[in-house]
Amino acid sequence: MEGNQDRESRSSRASDSPGDTMNDVYAAWHEMLEGEGAGLAARVGELEVRCARQAEELLCLRSTLADALRRLNALEGRPPSAAPAAPAAPAAPAAPRNGSYAGSTGTPSRELRIRQPAYRETAKRTSSYGSSASSLPQRRGPQHQSTGSLQSDSPASSSSLSPAPSPSPRATPAPLHTPHPPQAYRFTTAKSLLNLYSKPSQNGSILKHGTHTCQYNEEDGSMRMFLRGRPVVLYGSSDQDALDPAKVAPPPQNKLKLEWVYGYRGKDCRSNLYLLPTGEIVYFVAAVVVLFNVEERCQRHYTGHTDDVKCIAVHPNKLIIASGQCAGHDRLDARPHVRVWNSVSLATLAVLGATQLERAAACVAFSRADGGALLACVDDAPDHALSVWDWQRPDKGHCLAETKCSVDTVVAVEFHPLDRNQIVTCGKNHIAFWTLDSTNMLYKRMGVFEGRDKPKYVTCLGFNHNGDVVSGDSSGNISVWARGTNSVAKLLRGVHEGPVFSVAVLKEGHVLTAGGKDGRIVMFDPEMNPTGLENTIEGHYGGVRVVAEGRGSQIFIGTTKNCILHGDLELGFSPAVLGHVDELWGLAAHPTLPQFATAGWDRLLQLWDGLSHSTVWSKDIDERAQCCAWSRDGGVLAVGCLSGAWLVFEPASRQLLARHHDGAEPIQTIQYSPDNSLVALGSRDNFIYVYRVEDDGARYTRLGKCLGHSSYITHLDWSEDSQYIRSNSGDYELLFWNATTCRQVTSASSLRDVVWASNHCPITFTTIGVWPENADGTDINSCTKSHDSRLAATGDDFGKVKLFAYPVTQPKSLCHQYGGHSSHVTCVRFLADDARLVSAGGLDTAVMQWLLD
Repeated sequence: MEGNQDRESRSSRASDSPGDTMNDVYAAWHEMLEGEGAGLAARVGELEVRCARQAEELLCLRSTLADALRRLNALEGRPPSAAPAAPAAPAAPAAPRNGSYAGSTGTPSRELRIRQPAYRETAKRTSSYGSSASSLPQRRGPQHQSTGSLQSDSPASSSSLSPAPSPSPRATPAPLHTPHPPQAYRFTTAKSLLNLYSKPSQNGSILKHGTHTCQYNEEDGSMRMFLRGRPVVLYGSSDQDALDPAKVAPPPQNKLKLEWVYGYRGKDCRSNLYLLPTGEIVYFVAAVVVLFNVEERCQRHYTGHTDDVKCIAVHPNKLIIASGQCAGHDRLDARPHVRVWNSVSLATLAVLGATQLERAAACVAFSRADGGALLACVDDAPDHALSVWDWQRPDKGHCLAETKCSVDTVVAVEFHPLDRNQIVTCGKNHIAFWTLDSTNMLYKRMGVFEGRDKPKYVTCLGFNHNGDVVSGDSSGNISVWARGTNSVAKLLRGVHEGPVFSVAVLKEGHVLTAGGKDGRIVMFDPEMNPTGLENTIEGHYGGVRVVAEGRGSQIFIGTTKNCILHGDLELGFSPAVLGHVDELWGLAAHPTLPQFATAGWDRLLQLWDGLSHSTVWSKDIDERAQCCAWSRDGGVLAVGCLSGAWLVFEPASRQLLARHHDGAEPIQTIQYSPDNSLVALGSRDNFIYVYRVEDDGARYTRLGKCLGHSSYITHLDWSEDSQYIRSNSGDYELLFWNATTCRQVTSASSLRDVVWASNHCPITFTTIGVWPENADGTDINSCTKSHDSRLAATGDDFGKVKLFAYPVTQPKSLCHQYGGHSSHVTCVRFLADDARLVSAGGLDTAVMQWLLD
């Protein structure tokens, strides 16, 4: 028995020895595989980064080629500048009409909202207001032919370059325009270089005319017009030919082209500023998407939208752009939808969601891991539906998946740059990680916060080069979510005071975060460790809304006060775009120079130059402004306010010369008499106040007030001899006044031959045809005629600018109609040389400059 046990024990020891050896081998194999796996993951990550950089270089080359094709196409359509057959420039007016731009000497004070970049001119210019030098330096740039115009020529595109400010007093000639024959729409994919440029289709002019009931009396030469059933009798001049109300007046020969858009929507929109490889920044305001080359001072415009643009996204190839709009007043023409378009040709490639979206496209994003084949969109409806689209389908887009996203507000949506079919959304009380599976079903995992770290809002998203999600929230914290998980891997508390509005990951891997309240931009390294490099923008620009990487170390900043700044963290920032922040009503064109002033409810008074497309100065006047007007010599600028106060400023020094107060209601309109001896103010308290002007506009003495209107004053006009005033009111009255006695002239027919210096009153005999069918008397907010009395323009409650042949005495008058504003157009004015028209939007806060073609 003992011998058997010894043999068994020896056999057992012999059998254990190979097993231990195999276990050791297996352990070595596992250790080797784990080491190889870790090394492989690191190499794969490095290759991903390298491939991304090479892809970006290829995209830059493609974009540069696309931009070159666009420029070559523009040059092919432009005749040589030295050709003798080129159209002559308009006759130059007298020297004072296009003199230099107003400004003051020295460094701007803190009251200015701008610090202009150091633009230089080769020729010295004299100041238009008598100062020895101008504080508005200018950037010189080549003239460029427009590629289209709003509706009149091309429904979805326009472009303009800012001409070099001319050192001579001659007028700058209008860019030449060579029309192209209509082209059939062609579907363009994002994959072929052959389709980078396709000429946008061009439709004919959109002509509208009114068909409201009018009765013409041949005996006394009067027209009875009805506004909402109320008759208004209007008298024509004694030499007026007999009118046939049934005839249709033709449209004017001139048309308008959108030349420049002033403003930016950063007040209430996010992720709305990007840099394209061509050097253009793309952003939106009102119903226009602007492509602005800051260095060359040129703009192009995508104008396919019919109402407020709320979001944009750039395709991974940097050439295709998606922009989403909200629902408008017109249920058919202004339905919420997303438009995908080519940034080179401005041609529309697809229109998505016109029947699915309920309220507005709140945010959009292209997929990135698959080359941009998909587009995600979040509807700003109560359930905030998330939809995914195959936008390149021949049927102009196909919805692959749609699901309810959140009952709370959603502020951002992004596709994961490395993981296919992974989507991240964030907003109020949540961040969500979505997966789109092979059956096009969307599955959601909610991000998990620790109880005390859960913010009220997750406000922005970004992705570092490892594929981790970097988010900012309303508590000023930065969270890093490990790739593929829904938990926080790293939390940086209190990075900003107030909410974090933007997270931008730079090409080198560094991360920029920006605060909307503290105005700070802070740089972190790729591992989210502070680098110590940061900067703070000046408070009068607002907080930081979005940060976009520029070329080199340059970055662009969109602010909450509708400004765009550019610069870098070490040298600081200067403004590239300035705009109004609140409702805009005041607009006045300088009487002799190509400049205009705007004043709004944001308490800002700003002077703009129409040739250099820049802001001369901006001033906080501490009053909500409703209207503004220049004196006839351009020496002073008067501003009417909502409080009933009105202020007078000297433009060169921006000094307050006079302050008066009339009534407790807003001053609706201000007009100086042609001889500059009187000024009339129309108030919402139904009165017109008349003042005598003394000391070149520095002192004012009240002559009296005109009583007789039964509703608030809307518009005023002076006679050319400065003896009479005519006025319109909110109840569609047209009344006449003796200016020196402030007494009403009750016999309207006795003033039928008076020549009027302006036509700001829309209810007159010479503007009968501007009123559409069944018009409310308040539908037309502004009316003006050109200085040569050949054209009339109106701005209405439907966001349209219309151009008529003046006088518009036929009830049925054709016109050219233009969109672009997304709110009521509050004021339109021709600049001094009649080469340009400027329009102001109310709630969209945009100022648009149109070139007469």
